[in-house]
Amino acid sequence: MLADTLIEILVCPKSKQPLIYFPRGEANEDEAQGFLVSPASRLRYRIENEVPVMLVEEADELTAEVVARLVARAKLLGLLLPAGL
Repeated sequence: MLADTLIEILVCPKSKQPLIYFPRGEANEDEAQGFLVSPASRLRYRIENEVPVMLVEEADELTAEVVARLVARAKLLGLLLPAGL
């Protein structure tokens, strides 16, 4: 899992906006499936060996519908959300 202090300072390299951290993946079951999401850029960044891969060209592009679903899921799980979400 990533340290809270790291999550607080990480931003999307494309939008420069805060990220949502899913420490155990969308299903909230497995730390190996953790990822970061940028709602502003609609990008999903993977985490490999506890290191976020913050390269725009390696991020997964998401549809608006998928981002909305992930934001709703983050709210349900009580995850830290960027202001305004």
